[in-house]
Formats: sequence, C-alpha cells, structure tokens
Amino acid sequence: MITKRLFAIELSLVLGLGAVFLLPNAPKASPAGISMELPIWVGNWLGDDMEVSDKERNLLAQDTVFARKSYVSPEGDRVYVSIVLSGEDMTNSIHRPERCLPAQGWSLQSSAQRVVEVRPAKRLEFTRLLSGRTVEAKNKKRYIVENVSYYWFIGYHEMTSSHLKRTLYDVRDRLLHGYNQRWAYVTVQANVTSGIVRPERTEAETEKIIENFVKQLAPLLRRSEGTPLF
Repeated sequence: MITKRLFAIELSLVLGLGAVFLLPNAPKASPAGISMELPIWVGNWLGDDMEVSDKERNLLAQDTVFARKSYVSPEGDRVYVSIVLSGEDMTNSIHRPERCLPAQGWSLQSSAQRVVEVRPAKRLEFTRLLSGRTVEAKNKKRYIVENVSYYWFIGYHEMTSSHLKRTLYDVRDRLLHGYNQRWAYVTVQANVTSGIVRPERTEAETEKIIENFVKQLAPLLRRSEGTPLF
C-alpha cells in the first residue's frame, strides 16, 4: 500500500511538471549498480564478446557503456546477453530496449510481463518481447526470423522491469535527493530456430531456454563494488 501511494505521488509530480526530459540535470550521479564484466561461463554455456553497432552507439550518449556476449550451449543453442549502462545524462543514455530494435533490424510484435524464480524465494520480473525481421537466403527466398527477448533495469538502489517505474524513480531521485541514479538494462535474447537451423526450437522452447539461462546468469551478476546482485 505504501509503495502504491509513493508511485501515485511520483506520478502526480510527473504530470504536474510535464516530462522528465524537462527537468534540470542533477549535479551528481550515483555509482553504477552493476559490474560490466559478463562471465565467460554460465553453467555449461560458453560466452564470447560481441561488437556493438555504430547505429546503437550513435543513438545513445557518448559516455554510455556496453557489455555484450554470445553464449553457446553444448547442444548448439545460442543466447545473447547485453548490458547497457547509462552515463551522466539519463535522458540520452537510457531508455526502453524497444527503442533499439529498429537499429538492430527488428520489428516489435508483442510485449508481456514475466516472473522467474532465479533462486528460492527470489523472484525476478522481466519484460518479454517478441520481435521479427525479414531475412533473405542465398536462394533469394525471404522468410521471417523471430526473436524472444527478456529485459529488466538495474539501478544503484532498485531493480524493475518497467520503464515507467524506472522513470518515476529518476524523477524522485532528481527532485528529492539531487542526483541521477545510473541505470543499466540487461537483455537476454535468443532467436526462434524452428524450421531454420538446428537445433530447431519453437517459440515456447526458446522462452524456456532463456528462463533457464537467466536462473544461472542472475547469481553471477555483480554490483560495481563486487558484491552479488542476488
């Protein structure tokens, strides 16, 4: 009940002042809430660093920090993990991951909320996205590849899967505490491979793979000072 009242007050502040982008920058920023070092191994998944495209870098502020790996299982399944950490100006370096989809060539098909128990009594909320894009094969045949993506935001004090809640936290911190809370968003995604490549996975199977992977990844994520996140 207290949390609901808090967000009601914060929402009123947002509506009364207009948009968060109209607020003055706070004079200081909090430390990062997450380490930008992704583990090489997640269970029996082996990770390899991935490049960040120029389109993505140009979309965000210059002091935005990226960490990205591609993980492969012994069965040949592949999962992609990305962390994007905001810089000093949150209005230009943190946003909903849906905003990056066009830069990566994807079109959003659906969005929903998911909850995963990453360890006993520890539940983590995600936003689940289903996206698609058209690919042309060597024989000139065109087909649609679908992608399942789970993401959530990690601040110095809070975690949330909601872009709205994250924005409200930012308004609170800037107005009441005089600082910007540096945020990171973590994305775990995989392509639906059914009918395309082996091992063939349906959308439901891809979702299950991601959720099982997250259960192994989450306890390995660290705060910037080295303490576990979970």
